[in-house]
Amino acid sequence: MLNQEFKIPAKLKTTSLALLAIGVITLLAGIFLLLMSKDQMDQTRFWASLLTNSIFFLLLCLASVFILSATSLAQAAWIVTFRRIPESIGSVVWVFALIAGIILLTLVWTDNTNIYAWLQDGYNPKNSLNALKNIFLSKPFFTIWTILVLVLWSWFGTKIYQLSIQQDKEKKGDTKIYWKNFNVSAGFIFVFALTLASTIPWLWIMSLDSHWFSTMFSWYTFASSFVSGMSLILIWMVYLKKDNQYLDIVNDEHIHDVGKFMFAFSIFWTYLWFSQFMLIWYANIPEETVYFQIRMNGPYKIFFWVNIVLNFVAPILILMPRPTKRNYFVVTLVAVIILLGHWIDFYQMVMPSTVKENWHLGWYEIGIVCGFIGLVIYLVSNKLTKAPLVPQNNPMMKESIIHIS
Repeated sequence: MLNQEFKIPAKLKTTSLALLAIGVITLLAGIFLLLMSKDQMDQTRFWASLLTNSIFFLLLCLASVFILSATSLAQAAWIVTFRRIPESIGSVVWVFALIAGIILLTLVWTDNTNIYAWLQDGYNPKNSLNALKNIFLSKPFFTIWTILVLVLWSWFGTKIYQLSIQQDKEKKGDTKIYWKNFNVSAGFIFVFALTLASTIPWLWIMSLDSHWFSTMFSWYTFASSFVSGMSLILIWMVYLKKDNQYLDIVNDEHIHDVGKFMFAFSIFWTYLWFSQFMLIWYANIPEETVYFQIRMNGPYKIFFWVNIVLNFVAPILILMPRPTKRNYFVVTLVAVIILLGHWIDFYQMVMPSTVKENWHLGWYEIGIVCGFIGLVIYLVSNKLTKAPLVPQNNPMMKESIIHIS
């Protein structure tokens, strides 16, 4: 029971490769049209789509590293029975970090001012009020900090997975690796606090509107990526347990716990969304309201309202009753809704700031999303085959097996 070896079903492998092929074909077609077209807006749309998806899927996978680290520091036992899933997701962070790094640095070092307007000389006036901002929003700082952060995220994601595999090979009752993982997790939380919980959302996303700022933006981005990460973990749990008869020791209590996190952080995300919006709306300062003007009243207003429905109304209404958090079909449906909703959330963070009123959702955006989804499925499913689905010799295993919500 504790030594289940995952074998990728042919249907899953075919699906992932098909989605990957769609993404690659779409990317190549986009590059071809980019080279042939002289329309500046087409080029902006091309890069904005790549930026949106590369950041979203990177943070989606990074959420698993945070979840693993937080539960390790809390010595939480409930996650141990399905811990291999977030470990596998977190271990492929380096792939998405590489993709995001190439896109981000290409944008900056080709002076793509249609994406990052602050690359224009003098865009932020050189005065004492902007002295620090001009250091922060500069090519050297952007490059050094982006590379450093991506390397650290990749290392921690890989290291936590490797330590878990190493724990499998230790003698029963040996806790040396367990405590080493504890220390590595503490290190990641420190790095996380200085990156995703603060500077990185400012640098990569908020600087798209470099004259606008929000002190809640980083936590807002974190909440979005966290609940999306929990949803991805749940989808893999249900897929492995219900559809393929793996993870025998994962029970309704574990599914219920993940459902509770999805429910709770949907509310937390909404709290941050409303706090940010309400303060700006109430103050009615032009420098602040400009961010929401185009999103609420412009061509993106459908996303503005769909965002609230998918990310707050649907999760809270569906997941509030206890039985729905234990129903495999319902929690999977909500997980898909949350992933779609928060992709839209990231989409409306980036697109209005780059392509402005020239909004267009077409084959290119859809094809790129398919490619990233296929890449996640392919990488994670392959990683799951490399080790037993249930971690071996974890000191918390017994407590996790008898776990009751």
